[in-house]
Amino acid sequence: MQNMNISIERKRSDCSALPKGWQREEVMRKTGLSAGKVDVFYYSPTGKKFRSKPELVRYLGDSMDLSCFDFQQGQINTMLLCKTKKARAQFDYRGVRSDSSLVPPIRQTASIFKQPVTVYKTQESKVKTDLKQGTQEKPKQLFWEKRLENLTACDANGVIGTTTLPKYIKPLGPFTTDATTIQSLATALHVSSQPITGQTGSKQTIMENPGVFLNPEQPLIASVTITKDDVRRQEERVNRARQRLRAALVAA
Repeated sequence: MQNMNISIERKRSDCSALPKGWQREEVMRKTGLSAGKVDVFYYSPTGKKFRSKPELVRYLGDSMDLSCFDFQQGQINTMLLCKTKKARAQFDYRGVRSDSSLVPPIRQTASIFKQPVTVYKTQESKVKTDLKQGTQEKPKQLFWEKRLENLTACDANGVIGTTTLPKYIKPLGPFTTDATTIQSLATALHVSSQPITGQTGSKQTIMENPGVFLNPEQPLIASVTITKDDVRRQEERVNRARQRLRAALVAA
């Protein structure tokens, strides 16, 4: 047979290593630079042609184990079969943990030699015992209130008037304005469940290194001490407000 000035010879025969109906074809090149080279092909019972072992494996992989099949010779290679069985016997991982000869601590590796391992503790580990179970609080960002600076509340009539702080409440923090302090204090009163005491550190230490000495759980105000007189005056203001409200309701 002639093809592009290359003379080739074809031989096709049944392949006993594959299921019934499969054929193996040898194509030998008689002339040219590749003279003597033999190409091997396989044909399924339906006539489908296969040029390589991977193609054959993809086609027959679910119905036949071709790991020991010699594609070039068309036979089952007994040497490959023996090596595969030996490797499976040596590296059978399913029985590693159930082996009674393995006394912990042991090597949990694929080594064929089961050697015990001695563990030396140089210090006590408290990683597991220190872990807190349940939901964890998210970390709080320092000076997040400063993102709200220069923002004012308004309604249909325009900007709402600002609120002034009592004299005993003083802002504390680098470049902190009264507006920022009010926002910080209002948020703490609304969100936090702990008492509002203000920052416990001194003004000098906080101004020098706020990232260390500033407590994000407290508003940006200096430490505040509430006395009994303060409580009494506040109660009086509340009572006066109630009386005015009651009088307004009666008049209406």
